Amino acid sequence: MKILIIDQMHESIVPLLEDRGHKVDYRPDIDRDGILTVLEDYEGLVIRSKTPINKELLRAAPLLKFVARAGAGLDNIDLNYLEEKGIALYHAAEGNRDAVAEHALGMLLTLFNHYLQSDRQVRKGIWDREGNRGEELAGKTVGIFGYGNMGSAFAQRLRGFDVEILAYDKFKTGFGDKWVKESSFQAIQEKADVLSIHVPLTSETRYFFSPEILSDFRKSIYLINTARGEVIRMDTLNEALQNGKLKGAALDVLEKEKLQTLTAAERLSFEALTQRNNVLFSPHVAGWSHESYRKINQVLVAKIEGEWKG
Repeated sequence: MKILIIDQMHESIVPLLEDRGHKVDYRPDIDRDGILTVLEDYEGLVIRSKTPINKELLRAAPLLKFVARAGAGLDNIDLNYLEEKGIALYHAAEGNRDAVAEHALGMLLTLFNHYLQSDRQVRKGIWDREGNRGEELAGKTVGIFGYGNMGSAFAQRLRGFDVEILAYDKFKTGFGDKWVKESSFQAIQEKADVLSIHVPLTSETRYFFSPEILSDFRKSIYLINTARGEVIRMDTLNEALQNGKLKGAALDVLEKEKLQTLTAAERLSFEALTQRNNVLFSPHVAGWSHESYRKINQVLVAKIEGEWKG
């Protein structure tokens, strides 16, 4: 097949596909107008998140047999139109699930133990042991919201910490085992000390975590979001941190990540978050390790070729 790659990817993607007999055009610098101009010649399209894969773009691709997303999220793709046209969709959540799980755990431990604060203080000659006294994970209840590739990988990383793990997934049943208890969301709201979010962005999950939802948690909780920023508004985070419903937040994603496009009100909300010592940020890199960059390609090509044994 003739395949167009429109985003920056690990260089292994081209030989992986060419070794299987495909003709590959690697054009990470192409813009949307360029894509629309050339796409009619291609049977395969490999993407990350450069541009919406919507009807306008797909209609320009009469030969297209598949779209392959080098990553997990599918919110930028018109799934209904792909199904209508019989265009296959592949994605590679398995390629970065380990990276996301380790990143989420690292962020949680950083919050619990004040690593950033204590590091900054010691560098300045401040030796404050009491002010940096941490919490232990042991004995805590961790709620996992969404038990797909990312949620299950995070649960696996928690096994050595002597925690109770409650997992909720609207679309999965029968996944409980000796480590993880299949749970209702209400049970998580009743028992959780930590909530880790691992769901895709859909019309249902967009801004799901409203002030009302958070107020129904019985305890004050730590929140980890390595999924999609739009599941919770920055204003909601600030409100919950201010009133104590959230003890802390670890955020790899934000409601709006192109910070230069924030409105004045959004800028104020973002800056309020940045002033809080109990908020930890990273720039949407949880699934972007050196290893996952390569593994995503391997998973994606195996799925394109029907070789994935997952």
